[in-house]
Amino acid sequence: MGLYSVDRLDAARAATAAAGLDALLLSPGSDLRYLTGYAAKPTERLTLLVLPVDGPATLIVPRLERPDAEAAPAGGLGVTITDHPDGGDPYPLVAAALDGATSVGLANRMWAEQVLALRAALPAVEQRLAGDVLRELRLRKSPEEVEALRRAGAAIDAVHARMGEWLRPGRTEAEVAADIATAMRAAGHRTVDFTIVASGPNGASPHHHTSDRVIGEGEPVVVDIGGTMDDGYCSDCTRTYVAGGKPPADFAAYYAALHEAQLAGLAAVRPGVTAEAVDAACRDLLTEAGYGPEFLHRTGHGIGLDGHEDPYLVTGNDRPLEAGMAFSIEPGVYRAGRHGARIEDIVVCTETGADRMNTLPTELVVL
Repeated sequence: MGLYSVDRLDAARAATAAAGLDALLLSPGSDLRYLTGYAAKPTERLTLLVLPVDGPATLIVPRLERPDAEAAPAGGLGVTITDHPDGGDPYPLVAAALDGATSVGLANRMWAEQVLALRAALPAVEQRLAGDVLRELRLRKSPEEVEALRRAGAAIDAVHARMGEWLRPGRTEAEVAADIATAMRAAGHRTVDFTIVASGPNGASPHHHTSDRVIGEGEPVVVDIGGTMDDGYCSDCTRTYVAGGKPPADFAAYYAALHEAQLAGLAAVRPGVTAEAVDAACRDLLTEAGYGPEFLHRTGHGIGLDGHEDPYLVTGNDRPLEAGMAFSIEPGVYRAGRHGARIEDIVVCTETGADRMNTLPTELVVL
């Protein structure tokens, strides 16, 4: 079975029926791509997959985008493609494809204007969230999906392996980020989703992006980069570097603790262990070392067709891990006003433990 197959549509139909729904209505986004392989862009023109429990799937698209829809895997999956012209009303097409459904699941991130238009066109139809149906299907990656994530991991590793070409004192974060983005595309990414280059005190902000700050000698620099490959699957990997010179003494101390914590998180991964237990494996070590309050975020997030998806490795999530689940292990330490560090690998849970999609060493690299 390839990445995109009729089996996915059949599984979605069965899950929809089990949830007590008659159909799914999916606008552009990862759920639509998961079922059809069509990477449609959201616009003011309606694109919508209508997937009834019984009956054919229909992909409603703007007429000018029909060639793209037909070129996608959807065209070979038995999905009927129907188009609507500019200036026309596409919502009667939805009603016709639903054929009497009384309850539907809408894409979680459907635009509000489309939700309201569907409510007006189908006033007697109950609306619920499609994500509640598809989440369980997407949580466990197939072997083909794992290989897609492995390719994405190798592509982002290839960029990190070249960091010494760009990251050096005297350059700005923005200059380094621009070089990284070029290399990501050359390594196989269709899109560059983020290039975090956070030097010195900027490294203490987990979601700092880039700035015109000049990187100083001996400064720690957090580099968190990720993108989307041609097949739709995502990469995400963080390494922390020292830009020439000797790093600050307190940084070296907490990086050693962070490195140990990340390894502990990797070692904790196996079926039956809860998501929050993996978070605790990292967090407890950092707390014991005195850095607990400076670990500001969850240990990890799921990844696949979305950069962030279920499962989330965070306190309060008692969901047991299962083979096939893919997620990050990324503890961090952030010293406000000084510097920070994060180590991130994407892993897939297997029957025997964590299978790393990122294979570069995690020891501190002084460039």
